[in-house]
Amino acid sequence: MSEPASISASIAGRYASAIFELSQETKALGALESDVAALETALADSADLRDLIASPLYARDAQGRAVAALAAKMGLAAVTANSLALLADKRRLFVLPHLLASLRARIAEAKGEVTAEVTAAQALSEAQAKKLAATLAKQTGKTVKLNVAVDESLIGGMIVKLGSKMIDTSVKSKLASLQNAMKEVG
Repeated sequence: MSEPASISASIAGRYASAIFELSQETKALGALESDVAALETALADSADLRDLIASPLYARDAQGRAVAALAAKMGLAAVTANSLALLADKRRLFVLPHLLASLRARIAEAKGEVTAEVTAAQALSEAQAKKLAATLAKQTGKTVKLNVAVDESLIGGMIVKLGSKMIDTSVKSKLASLQNAMKEVG
């Protein structure tokens, strides 16, 4: 992680901790979860929003007005709206992507969920995805959500990342291992 990304993650972690605790105290984790999803979608869909949070050209009050209007239009919970206003006031809106990721992780942990990053050579059928999720759930003892991506360069098989564990059953990695073994022999 680069130094600016590390600093952003650190700042975002402190804000996420406060927002999460406030939401937990007010029994509003469901609202926070929907707010996080809505803001992630808005960031993904709007180049203007990404520009607003990243550009130093916008004045503090302009950012404040923009996020207040956004919060009102999206119907965000008071904790989320107030947090966005505080971020704008402190010129910290640039940490919003890290903040949302941190909040999503805290919410998932509170719900007993983990997310597995799966890269497969071809799209998984619904049955395959369910079976993989069930197998991983049995190993972790938690509900597992799958985030599936397709990478045809794997040739076959898949790579599963779950927390700090990585399981690589791809044909590409097996061929690379075989190639390295052959180099050592010859």
